[in-house]
Amino acid sequence: MGAGMPQADGRVVPESTMGVDNVVKSIVMMADLPLDANVPFLTVMSNTMPFIGRG
Repeated sequence: MGAGMPQADGRVVPESTMGVDNVVKSIVMMADLPLDANVPFLTVMSNTMPFIGRG
C-alpha cells in the first residue's frame, strides 16, 4: 500500500498507513474496560487518511 494503490480516477497513490501498535493499544484499552462497558464501534486510522469510509 505504501508503494501506491489504484484510485478511482486511475492514478496510483501511496495510501496512508500507521503502525500496528495503534491497533494493539486500542484492543488492550477495550480489554481493560469493566465487563459492564460496551464498545460497539471503534475506528482506528492514520491521521493523514483523507476521508472516513472512502471506497
